[in-house]
Amino acid sequence: MSAQTFLEAAILGVLEGLTEYLPVSSTGHLILLADLIGFSGPPGRVFEVVIQLGAILAVCVVYAPKLARVAFGLSTDPGAQRFALAILLAFLPAVVLGVLLHGFIKSVLFSPYVVCVALILGGVAILVIERARPNPRIDTIERFPPALSVGIGLMQCLAMVPGVSRSAATILGALLLGVERKTAAEFSFFLAIPTLLGAAVYDLWQNRAGLTADGGLIVAIGFLAAFVTALLVVRWFVGFVGRHGFSPFAWYRIALGSALLIALLLR
Repeated sequence: MSAQTFLEAAILGVLEGLTEYLPVSSTGHLILLADLIGFSGPPGRVFEVVIQLGAILAVCVVYAPKLARVAFGLSTDPGAQRFALAILLAFLPAVVLGVLLHGFIKSVLFSPYVVCVALILGGVAILVIERARPNPRIDTIERFPPALSVGIGLMQCLAMVPGVSRSAATILGALLLGVERKTAAEFSFFLAIPTLLGAAVYDLWQNRAGLTADGGLIVAIGFLAAFVTALLVVRWFVGFVGRHGFSPFAWYRIALGSALLIALLLR
C-alpha cells in the first residue's frame, strides 16, 4: 500500500466524522469521494462501514455520563429501562431488513447516481417536514412510547439506500412523530451505536477472508480520523439545530446532489 492510499484513508475518515451525525449521508459522501479519487480499500465496502465505529466511539465518549447512568440503572431505574427499551425497539427493524437486504444493497444501491438522487430528494423532504411537522410534545427519550420508537426505527431503514442519511431518516421521523428537535438529534446519536456497530461487525464477518494486514491498517487510519473529527462535530450539531433547524442541511444536500449528478452525466 502506498502513502497516498493511507492519506486518502485519513481524508475519508475525516469526511466520515464530519458527516455521520449530520443529515447529509456520510455513506453517500464516502461513496462519491472514493469514486472521485479512485480509492481502493478492503473488499466489500468494509472500509466505509467499519470507520463508522470511530464516529460511534466519539458519541460514547461525549455521552459517557448518560450512558453510564443508563447501564448502571437498568435493574432499578424505570427511566433507564424506558431509555434502553426505546433504543432496542428502534434498532430492531434495521436488524431484520439489514440482514435480508444486505447483498442487494451492497451490490446494486452503492452507486454514485443513487447517492446523488437520494441527496436531492432527501433535501426536499427536509424542507417539507420542517414546515409541516406537528408541534413537539415529547422532549425526553425516557417518555418515548413503544410505537414511536418502532416508527423511528422503520424510518431509519430508509437510510439503507446510500445518500438518504441515517441521521436524516431518524431525525425527520422523530420530528413527524412529535419529538422536539434536540431530543430527536440526540436519539439519532444513541440509536447509531447499536445500528452502526451491528453493520460493522456483520460486514467484517462477511469479508473476513479478504482482509489483510495492509487493509487493517487502512481501516485503522480511517477509524482514528473519524473518531477525532466526530468528537468535534457531535456537540456542535445539537447546538446548531437548536438555533437554526435543519433547513441549511437541506439546501446543502440539494446543491451537492444536483452538482454531482450533472458532473456524473457529463463525464
